[in-house]
Amino acid sequence: MSLRLAAHWPGLAISASLSIFFFVQTPITSAQTAVTTYHNDNYRTGWNSSETSLTPANVNKSSFGLLHKVVVDDQVDAQPLVVPAVNITAGNYQGTHDVAYVATGNDTVYAIDADTGTVLLSVSLGKPVSSPLGCNNNGPNVGIDSTPVINLATNNLYVMAYTQTSNGPTYTIHALDLGNLTEKLTPVVVSASHSLSDGTTFNFNATYQRQRPALLLANGNVYAGFGSFCDYSANLSRGWLLGWNASTLAPLSANHLNDIQATSPDSFFLSSIWMSGYGPAADDSGNVVFVTGNSDPSGNTYDGVTNIQESVVQMSSDLTTVLSLFTPSNVGSLDQDDEDFGSGGVLVLPDQPGSIPHLAVAAGKAGSMFLMNEDSLGGYSPNKNNVLGTYSVGGCWCGQSYFVDPTDGLARVVSSGGTQLIVWKLQTSPHSKLSPISHSAALASGVQDPGFFTSVSSNGNSNPIIWALSRPFSRQNPALDLYAFNPDGRTASMSPLFHSSAGSWPNQGGNSNMVPVVANGKVYVVSNKQLQIFGLTGANAKQPAK
Repeated sequence: MSLRLAAHWPGLAISASLSIFFFVQTPITSAQTAVTTYHNDNYRTGWNSSETSLTPANVNKSSFGLLHKVVVDDQVDAQPLVVPAVNITAGNYQGTHDVAYVATGNDTVYAIDADTGTVLLSVSLGKPVSSPLGCNNNGPNVGIDSTPVINLATNNLYVMAYTQTSNGPTYTIHALDLGNLTEKLTPVVVSASHSLSDGTTFNFNATYQRQRPALLLANGNVYAGFGSFCDYSANLSRGWLLGWNASTLAPLSANHLNDIQATSPDSFFLSSIWMSGYGPAADDSGNVVFVTGNSDPSGNTYDGVTNIQESVVQMSSDLTTVLSLFTPSNVGSLDQDDEDFGSGGVLVLPDQPGSIPHLAVAAGKAGSMFLMNEDSLGGYSPNKNNVLGTYSVGGCWCGQSYFVDPTDGLARVVSSGGTQLIVWKLQTSPHSKLSPISHSAALASGVQDPGFFTSVSSNGNSNPIIWALSRPFSRQNPALDLYAFNPDGRTASMSPLFHSSAGSWPNQGGNSNMVPVVANGKVYVVSNKQLQIFGLTGANAKQPAK
């Protein structure tokens, strides 16, 4: 017997007896929450259900606001991570601190006191690559582009650094000690090869690959997806999924290449994994789930085997087998129009009641959000989409969030395509479908691509708050704005509880893909050369128990 429980939370201690597996979260301290991976968990829900301090009643202009600004050395594309009660063992601030970990485009990792904003430690992992291939969709430095991941059981912070070396651009995976940011394991330079359909070998070349999606820690491995820089050198860049043993950083014996075709009409391959920085997910069986982007603009190279573009893919944990996939019926036109399905990430929903317990949602540039049976994603048909539902959400350089609403105890999906946040109620009987119940006004304009990112906080299922971070409104005022909404479902239109500038993004050529991170009464927002920490102010500023 095997229990299908959520083995998705980095830092889980696992014990087994008679093939029955029990998953117990590694304790931190009472009433404290750690955010150790992108969007809070390996489902990528974006939901912190252990937030006891922030409520719809106190998140407002009079009692909530900016507490600290922290200067860092470059643009930040990676989501910050938060760990309470870390024993800092180096530098001038040794002792126990709640720590926010921030990684920059300059290949620098910071450990910052999560309550005071004091920089406790920082380490440089090398010289970043400047404007790779001339692509302007960068900072312009590309150092650490993806969100790291933390294993609390070993105190390891896994980071993928892109560095300029004497031999050219190089990716290196590091495992840093949470307490002093020194190397716990010997860093490993990323390399890989894969056979193409004609038997020739295609080698990974860091010059042409962008490691943008968040890292995933699952099955005792660290996984990373790779795409391209601005679709440049598409004859040399292809979408990879690679993995390493988390204990040794030894590469897995197998890897996955999304396009193994030896030729294409335009010598244009790709099928990238980029997802606007959203991380690959892991399902209850440990399978890795991700979305791919466009391939040859002829629109004629898809076959779902040798080329898997514009698709949600469920991959075995050892990276040997594609177990299931969903490809929209208009895959050809998506390729022709550069309408990547893979501009957004895939959210795997926690187990649901009903006949289809495992569900997933994903949306991309075309603006359709698909509800899928995650155990059998739907495959491909040229005539129709074999999914549970298709919903219009607006162009999505974005990713969905999830929570359970206290009004009816039912699941909610939060979409953030176009310029609007929409809350969808999940119905699971007699069949699975989503229904829109509330929406926000427009949060962003056309300065950057459509869509933005959200997260959710609550105390169990009570006092939910949806947090959203818009992209810049104008070239003249490139501010990122933080919003908080009460998704109580009693009104179709949601007005913000709180709205404030939360950083600057002068790099108009490269999308801001920031995610607000909520933990222990604070909200953490990174942007260009800074971390901003928001929380309760004045008499309301009660610290969580430590």
